[in-house]
Amino acid sequence: MSSFAAADDLRLREVHAPQSEVAHFGPDQPLRMDAGVDLAPFTIAYQTYGTLNAAKSNAVLICHALTGDQHVANVHPVTGKPGWWEIMVGPGRPIDTDRYFVICSNVLGGCMGTTGPASINPATGRPWGLDLPVVTIRDMVRAQAMLIDRLGIDQLFCVAGGSMGGMQVLQWAASYPERVFSALPIAAAARHSSQNIAFHEVGRQAVMADPEWRAGRYFDHGVRPLKGLAVARMAAHITYLSDEALQRKFGRKLQNRAAPTFSFDADFQIESYLRHQGSSFVERFDANSYLYVTRAMDYFDIAEDYGSLAKAFKGTKTRFCVVSFTSDWLFPTSESRAVVHALNAGGAPVSFVEVETDKGHDAFLLDEPDLFAAMRGFLDSAARARGLMGAR
Repeated sequence: MSSFAAADDLRLREVHAPQSEVAHFGPDQPLRMDAGVDLAPFTIAYQTYGTLNAAKSNAVLICHALTGDQHVANVHPVTGKPGWWEIMVGPGRPIDTDRYFVICSNVLGGCMGTTGPASINPATGRPWGLDLPVVTIRDMVRAQAMLIDRLGIDQLFCVAGGSMGGMQVLQWAASYPERVFSALPIAAAARHSSQNIAFHEVGRQAVMADPEWRAGRYFDHGVRPLKGLAVARMAAHITYLSDEALQRKFGRKLQNRAAPTFSFDADFQIESYLRHQGSSFVERFDANSYLYVTRAMDYFDIAEDYGSLAKAFKGTKTRFCVVSFTSDWLFPTSESRAVVHALNAGGAPVSFVEVETDKGHDAFLLDEPDLFAAMRGFLDSAARARGLMGAR
């Protein structure tokens, strides 16, 4: 085995045996997928924080965004970096692990222990690759519901998440309204826009144009399409930011030089930043998983399933707090307002917060005091209604 193949094999073992709990669902517990096939067996990797109370009424499900994973509030076992939402989840934080039992699972199609294209297909003994059925947001939520069943929880106190995580929150509320006491969709929409589908297609084509992609069978050849995946990440990362934030942070400043080099090196700081984002991303993410999770977002459209968005939430008793950001052009406030209007039409109890910020779509991952205050206030109100205030 080459040194590259040996290192890659070690990385794969780390990815598929993360420091997480793993729920195994056997051939007798198939997942019926929107693609019209049953997936079995399959696994779901997840993390938990805090303590489930005796009534099992304090469980909060965190749904991660496109390239996130289950390591929401702990050191990541592959990168060694802090959890992706430690700013929000933990003792004394808005999602307080001294009060709530927090669950976060890696989505179906992911690459951190939940069944995805890099997982072994039991029928062949090889990685699934593109033989894995295409995954939808609803498939992800169905799998999560099976995990929640496994944990013995009838109703979640709250389901929360941003971006693709917010899509999962909305799908939970539509598919399982009786199992969701409160819902916090952040920087999300009820369907993926044409513009966003276009951005995703650019990323997928970058991956598939890499010679090492090998029609999705790169593991069989001991290679990975790192360059294509890095370019996909660079392009996507631009959409998570705002023009104001980019100007404030980078402007036209040069990178470690006094004058342009008149070459195609990374002369500007923004170029160097994007190249770093791309190269660091490929260390922890699988290229085929990127294809699958972006496609899941593309197919998402709740109104298509119910005839209209209002019908999706008609009569629900779930309490909602919908959050958007003024500078988010990937999921603009108009998308959140459409969800709020549909919830109002369906008679759902809903509050809406538009946070003033220049940080763009990624604001939900950053230090935004107004977001923290809104989430804390909503959860405290829901906890009082649920009888959880002061509960541990």
